[in-house]
Amino acid sequence: MNPVTASDAAGFPVLSLVTFLPLVGVVLLATLRGEEGAVAQNARWTALWTSLITFGVSLVLWTGFDLHEPGYQFVESVDWLPALGIGYRMGVDGISVLFVLLATALTPICILASWDSVKMRVREYMAAFLILETMMVGMFSATDFLLFYMFFEGVLIPMYLIIGIWGGPRRVYASIKFFLYTFAGSVLMLLALLAMWRQAGTTDIAVLLKTPFSAEMQFWLFLAFLASFAVKVPMWPVHTWLPDAHVEAPTAGSVILAGVLLKMGGYGFLRFSVPMLPIAAAQFAPVMFALGVIAVIYTSLVALAQQDMKKLIAYSSIAHMGVVVIGIFTLNIQGIDGALFQMISHGVVSAALFLCVGVIYDRMHTREISRYGGLGDRMPAYAFVFMLFTMGSIGLPGTSGFVGEFLVLVGALRVNFWLALLGSFGMILGAAYMLYLYRRIIFGRITRADLKSILDLSPREITIFAPLVVLTLWLGIYPSSFTSFFESSVGAMVQSHDQAMILAHHATRIARATLSIAR
Repeated sequence: MNPVTASDAAGFPVLSLVTFLPLVGVVLLATLRGEEGAVAQNARWTALWTSLITFGVSLVLWTGFDLHEPGYQFVESVDWLPALGIGYRMGVDGISVLFVLLATALTPICILASWDSVKMRVREYMAAFLILETMMVGMFSATDFLLFYMFFEGVLIPMYLIIGIWGGPRRVYASIKFFLYTFAGSVLMLLALLAMWRQAGTTDIAVLLKTPFSAEMQFWLFLAFLASFAVKVPMWPVHTWLPDAHVEAPTAGSVILAGVLLKMGGYGFLRFSVPMLPIAAAQFAPVMFALGVIAVIYTSLVALAQQDMKKLIAYSSIAHMGVVVIGIFTLNIQGIDGALFQMISHGVVSAALFLCVGVIYDRMHTREISRYGGLGDRMPAYAFVFMLFTMGSIGLPGTSGFVGEFLVLVGALRVNFWLALLGSFGMILGAAYMLYLYRRIIFGRITRADLKSILDLSPREITIFAPLVVLTLWLGIYPSSFTSFFESSVGAMVQSHDQAMILAHHATRIARATLSIAR
């Protein structure tokens, strides 16, 4: 994929602006002075306006993106360590651009969701979210491997603080577990980065995509990437950090964790493992299918047994990301398109579901499913939005969840019938645990006295849910407005992968023929 500059907004560094604009908000937060209450309120407004302006600037990527160009766009490149082939390189293609927009869209929603619930160290909390936004956007925009790694690891610090300081009773345990799990795998990715740099002489991702690595080297590089990206997805059996992190994180922390951070692993597979290591990707595909199917079925069954709303949705996220893994390693256009669409859809729907949990948790201060029932009588607006996002999670046609799962199943069917059949169990079990949750929370009669005075959605909460409702329906009814962004890039990736496999097959035949003649 060669960098292009045709749509670079007349040379304006829009990606750098979107990436680092939140840090301007952090500086402004640091200058706030006055009484604690006034500082907290000013911090909220400063963070909100900063995130909204950042989102507004990021829309340039939507309006200026060339749908027919498979390579990088809005390219920026500055020499950093030229002697080592390392530079500040930024750009987005069809695979990354929607993730940048997802990150900038969810950040102001997270800040609004924290408006009343976070009362301690509000300025520091808002600063952590703005720093996290910079790291997320930078990670999806980096086209230099070392720069990507720095942003990839940088995400851990603000998220660690958000869970560890503003989380629940077991927040310290959950934050340390989150950090250790995700950091340990990334050390192996750093070793893989050094090995690739040593052979290619550069960390430019565009160059690394064209650098041929031997089959043996690809094998070990794939394992190193797998150690890092599998934890981030998360894949079974390295998924155990996620339920703890979700349960202890504040509501907005769960929203950004499920909405954006869980996409880091899938994005890593699509950015590095599949296009750079085609032989190893094909070799490991059966293993990835097995791990994906186990995740889909096992975590769905575990979700059915949960009594905590957050844990149930956390396990459902693991199941949905198992579908994503299956789609990626089908190594065909339908499967990868479906995996990308599923990640975007899951980012919207799972974020909304955690917000739904946060709404009633803020009122009742409990997430136990057995403590609720009959909320439809007192909270009709809440019942409606919760129903819509439940249907989106299940994959009801007309909602965002259906399109991604359907495309993944089509791609899986092209590989193996049994793979598609086992993968489809996620839709069946998903319907079971989500309808179980919805029935217990919304239907029935209110039997607890404290629920009889519960209030419906406030204007602020309606403002939060409105864009997520629109996106869930927009993705489901008009999916081509999103798939058109990544079709060219995915098509080029699959074509390049197929060509690499043909060349590898010919090389193997020639080697066997040469060995036979030698004998």
